[in-house]
Amino acid sequence: MRFTLAEVKKKADIKKFIKFPNKLYEDNKQYVPALIADEFSTLVKSPSLEYCLIRMWMAVTPGGEIIGRIAGIINPRSNEYHNERRIRFGWFDFIDDIEVASALLERVASWGRENGLDEIHGPLGYNTLGKQGMLIEGFENTPPINCLYNYPYYSRIMDELDFNTQLDWVQIKIGAGEHRDVPDKVKQFNDNLLKRYNLRVLDMSELKNTSKYIKSFHRSYNEGFKEIDNFVPFTEAEIEKVAREYFPKLKNGLTTIIVDEEDNIAGFAISIPSLSEAFKKAKGRVFPFGFIHILKGFRNYRVIDLLLIGAADKWRNKGISSIFQTDLISHIQKLGIKYAITNPQKEHNPSLIMLEKYDYEPYMRRRCYIKNI
Repeated sequence: MRFTLAEVKKKADIKKFIKFPNKLYEDNKQYVPALIADEFSTLVKSPSLEYCLIRMWMAVTPGGEIIGRIAGIINPRSNEYHNERRIRFGWFDFIDDIEVASALLERVASWGRENGLDEIHGPLGYNTLGKQGMLIEGFENTPPINCLYNYPYYSRIMDELDFNTQLDWVQIKIGAGEHRDVPDKVKQFNDNLLKRYNLRVLDMSELKNTSKYIKSFHRSYNEGFKEIDNFVPFTEAEIEKVAREYFPKLKNGLTTIIVDEEDNIAGFAISIPSLSEAFKKAKGRVFPFGFIHILKGFRNYRVIDLLLIGAADKWRNKGISSIFQTDLISHIQKLGIKYAITNPQKEHNPSLIMLEKYDYEPYMRRRCYIKNI
């Protein structure tokens, strides 16, 4: 197929870049469109761009049809943190044509070589809160709004292009089922734990004054995820953006934040109502009617997305994860939750062992690919 690669720089072209997957997946029932305004902000206004470099390309036919897209990201903080020389690729979508995929990936790799880098890996965003991991199993399922969806041919083409597996992530579907009641002895254990360490569960209304907890959350997040593959510590600007956007939306019963006697965040387990179906109805736009679907999704839901579970170094291996689980389970029956979907977690993650006492099943599997350039 004849096509050329066009670098994306102008505002109008960035919007075309963002909208391309909506056309590619217009007949797919599982695909969840991203909000165009959010994607635009992420690509051109993210605080991560204070240290990351990003370039974008589209594959375009002579007739002007877009048939693929990709972004290359150079993240010097990640490379320094992990002692690596890698370029990331993300926002990677393409028709079922190996020449298109190969040309897009090679353009990112070429930029990496120009900057003295020796490996390309992805799909990844700027950091671990970005959408990451190419879907390789679970195509019949709908992803959470913060996760990628792609056709099965993506991974086939990556194999044909001799990309290797850096790591796999798995997502689990956890049913509420028969495990809604928390045993009295577990409740007593948690009460004793809270008293012993002078801890308390924060009411979400207190997060309206976000400035008090931003620095503490910054520290706890960076400590709790510092050993995660491809992790890069958040900057103050990044964590402030996350906190101010999401703290006011968190709900009691879905999110548990534990603070110590000095109001420092000891640990957190954050979940939100699943908005995937609402985003499908919004079709990428908040206005004029998309916000109505999203508001309804926040108010009426039977599925939740488990986003983050972490703890500051001081509180790791102290048993406070039992408080997270108990608090969530105690609210599930009241909220009428049918099941929860976990965020992508590294395969063979020891924390997955705790799921053995629940009704659960595999939901999706994702892969981060890597190749020498």
